[in-house]
Amino acid sequence: MGGFTDLEVWKKARLLRNNITELVKSFPSDEKYRLTDQIIRSSRSIGNNIAEGHGRFHYLDASKFLLNARGSASETIDHLIIALDNNFIDNQTFDALKADCEECSKMINGYINYLRSKA
Repeated sequence: MGGFTDLEVWKKARLLRNNITELVKSFPSDEKYRLTDQIIRSSRSIGNNIAEGHGRFHYLDASKFLLNARGSASETIDHLIIALDNNFIDNQTFDALKADCEECSKMINGYINYLRSKA
C-alpha cells in the first residue's frame, strides 16, 4: 500500500485546498482573522484528516478521521456560502468550489466503504 499522497481523494482535497488558498487572497483584509482564516482551516482539514486516517492501523480509526474530513468539506461549503452572501465571490465561483467540496465528500464516502469492506 502506498502513502496517502497516492490516494485520489487526497489529491482532490489538495487541489481544493490550493484553490481556496488562491481565492481568499481577494477577500477584504478585515476578514483575515475571520472568514479567511476559517475557510483556509476547514479546507486544509479535509486533506489533513485523510492523511491522518491513512496512517492509522485499524479501519475503524481511519474511518473516524475520514468522517472528520467529510465534515470539514461541509464546513468549507458553509464558509463559501458566507463568502457568497457577503459578495466576496460570485455564483460561478461558489458553484464550482461547492461542486469540488461535494466531490471530495463522495470520494471520502467511497474510501470509507472500501475500508469497511476490508475489515
